Amino acid sequence: MKETTRIFRFVVIGTLNALITAATIGLAMGVLGIHYLASNVAAYVLAQTNNFLWCKYWIFPTDKKSSIWRQMLLFLIAFGLAYGAQFLFLIALVELLGCNEYLAQFLGLFVYGAVNFLMNKKVTFR
Repeated sequence: MKETTRIFRFVVIGTLNALITAATIGLAMGVLGIHYLASNVAAYVLAQTNNFLWCKYWIFPTDKKSSIWRQMLLFLIAFGLAYGAQFLFLIALVELLGCNEYLAQFLGLFVYGAVNFLMNKKVTFR
């Protein structure tokens, strides 16, 4: 598969995950009246489950027989590293450089996406 195709697929699924997260939180909090923290956890679980399945079978498909439990663990590690990188980037932009918080959040999405893509390509689904 061409790398441009893989990146396009990653962006499509990333967008889908953002929509799943927003819809889940909106439904849970706005309609069902569920606490915002529980709503956030539910949205995250749904979006990351969706993300893992699309990554495994569409973005980084492989013919190798790999343990799904191993891939799930590596996927969670990749998420943690990507989230940590964007979080540090966010703090640096806002606290050290005085960047607007909303702009910093937006720019952090690109850091998260790049690290997550590379980790999943090179480690989780290699």
